Order: sequence, then C-alpha cells, then structure tokens
Amino acid sequence: MFAPVSNTNGWGRNIARFICKHAADYFPITLHVVDYNAFDPNTAYVFGYEPHCAMPLGLWVLAAPMGFMPLPKMKILASSARQIWTWLGLVPASRKNFSYYLGAGYSCAVVPGGLREMRYMDHESDSEVAFIRSRKGFVRIAIQTGCPLVPVFCFGQDRVYNWWRPGSNLLVKIAGLLKAPAIVFWGKFGTFIPFRLPMHVFVGRPIEVTKNNQPTMDEINEVHEKFVMALQELFNKHKYKVGCPNLQLQVI
Repeated sequence: MFAPVSNTNGWGRNIARFICKHAADYFPITLHVVDYNAFDPNTAYVFGYEPHCAMPLGLWVLAAPMGFMPLPKMKILASSARQIWTWLGLVPASRKNFSYYLGAGYSCAVVPGGLREMRYMDHESDSEVAFIRSRKGFVRIAIQTGCPLVPVFCFGQDRVYNWWRPGSNLLVKIAGLLKAPAIVFWGKFGTFIPFRLPMHVFVGRPIEVTKNNQPTMDEINEVHEKFVMALQELFNKHKYKVGCPNLQLQVI
C-alpha cells in the first residue's frame, strides 16, 4: 500500500531495470530486430506479439526499461498492471488506454490472441497457435491513430511451462466467468518459476497504415490480412535460425 505506482518514480524504475535485465538473462531471451532503421524514434507503433502461451514472458525484451528498441516511449498492455508492473511500463489493457497512449506518442505492445489463445494450445502437435483471425480491434485502433503495425513472434516460449487444460466444458465456462485462463500451468518444482530455456523474439518491419478515424470493415480487413501475412512470413523465415525447421504456425 506504500509502494509508489508512478512509472516515473526513480526507485521503481531502478527496480524495473534490475528485474528486466535478470529476467532476460535467466532464460535467456534474445531479441532479433529485422530492420532497426525502419523505426523512427518520433513515431508510435503498435506491436502485435504472438503467441500468448501460458504466459507471454518474451515481452520482457520489449519493456521500456530494457531500452533494446530504438523507441524512447513504450507501453505493454496487460490484463492487469499494478505496482511493479507499472514501473515496467505495463498498463491495463483497455481500448481507452490503448488509444490514449498511442495518442501521447507511446508505442504499445499487445498480445492479440490474449487468454483465449490458450484454449488452442496442444501438447501433441508440432505447431504454434495464433488466435488472431477474429481479433481486429488492435488493427482498428492502429488505423484510427495512424500508427504502423509491427508483427512480433517469440520462439521457445511454449516450453518454459508445463500445463494442463481441463476437458470439461463446465470448467472452461466457469473460468471464463471468472475471467481466468482455463488452464493450469507450472514450472520448476511445481511452482510458477519458469524452466530455464532459451527464447528468441523476432520483430518484423512496420506495416504502414493510412490514418482514418472511422475506418470501414474493408479497410480493417485489408490491414489485418497484411499483418497476418507478415506474421506468417516472419515465423517461416526465422524458424530455421532457432532450430525449429518442422514447426508450423496455425493462424485461427
């Protein structure tokens, strides 16, 4: 109750930098940017990060305290953001926050698939899942604010936790009512400490959009399809570099 929640608090920012550094080193998480020169420090971008998995831990490398991206202002939209998360640059995921921070010049990272994506995770298949076919809200806001879209994919994130999903539809419905993930996951010694396995986060080139406060569905669908194609291209081009030549991406 006494912890300062302002993201400008010096003490909090120092803690955030410490956490980010050691979190990235722990796995480790490696950031690969296809083209640094494609990013303008004076422009706000919408980063669409996939996949969600049990937890989107690869997002650490995009957090503001890391300073890896050539962008001075960065926010990560999450389901909840208080205390230490605020220092890390996380804010609650809402349409209002999304539009506000983009308008204020902040680049924003979102996970379009969200918690719903976890329902499609599969231990048996040699594939990753991106639940984004029907997720177009982030594209709409990008067009309304005139902010370029950036595809981001993290390899290896699906292995840092073991997980179990109940087969009962009733349990899934109860979890939905509670706004909780319909999945149980665990790491080292059955705790929430993730397994120490490498992750690789690839950031693609920005997709330019034409600003329009009231985009039509045709415009939204067109840009959304460009994003999906760019994400698939990013995945297929770089899966060989991380030793996953047979891995497939299911876009549903």
